[in-house]
Amino acid sequence: MRRGQTIQKRTQRQREIVARLRGGAALSVTGLAAELDVSDETIRRELRALEEQGAIIREHGGARLAASAFEGPLAQRMEQNADAKLRIARAAADFVSDGAILFIDSGTTSCFIARQLVERRGLTVITNSLQVASELGSINDNRLFLAAGQMDYGYLAFSDHDAQRYVAGFTPHLAILSVGAIHLEQGLMDFHPGEAAMSRIAYETSEKVLLGADSSKFGRHGLMRTAALEEVDILVTEAPLTADYAQAFAHAEVVVA
Repeated sequence: MRRGQTIQKRTQRQREIVARLRGGAALSVTGLAAELDVSDETIRRELRALEEQGAIIREHGGARLAASAFEGPLAQRMEQNADAKLRIARAAADFVSDGAILFIDSGTTSCFIARQLVERRGLTVITNSLQVASELGSINDNRLFLAAGQMDYGYLAFSDHDAQRYVAGFTPHLAILSVGAIHLEQGLMDFHPGEAAMSRIAYETSEKVLLGADSSKFGRHGLMRTAALEEVDILVTEAPLTADYAQAFAHAEVVVA
């Protein structure tokens, strides 16, 4: 099996393990192995990887989900820290001019930012988010390019391999991204493998990246690494950074909304 296929298979297996742990109960290695039709040693290897990422807590003979390793559906997450996200969105919108070519991901902060762009004209918007598409499509002479594939109903977004290949073909002026977690050692992290892959593509193909992140994201662990802190060009948040994070983002333009 090719290395890329092996990584993809392991990523999918880890995602399935996390999905099974979301019920809140600890599950045994033997039980997970039986459900996923793999060996006990394979499960132990995946649990070790997930523990290193901060997604799970290993227990004797099994594991349980870490408290920070779950994100709910889009509507629920849109309500979390909504005041902070609105402040971030208003400040982030100042970086977008008429005629800009943008990639906007499906994170909730990005959706808030999209709402603040409804008066901009002539935007070219590339997105994998139905929410963003509904906010900015068919208005003000905008052009909309919506990645498609198998829809994730929890995120109201497309982030499978077909969607990733589509998005990878664009070179935006600015990528507007959300993030699941920001950690000094681990960098930028997310909870959804497909969304993490979308972020990696955006960091690689965009001229600049604007990251919108409220203060709850700092010091948090995610499931998947997406990028190094150094890859952020503009950071918009709603609270002053601690000394450690201010130093970590010294290379970037930091806006406290």
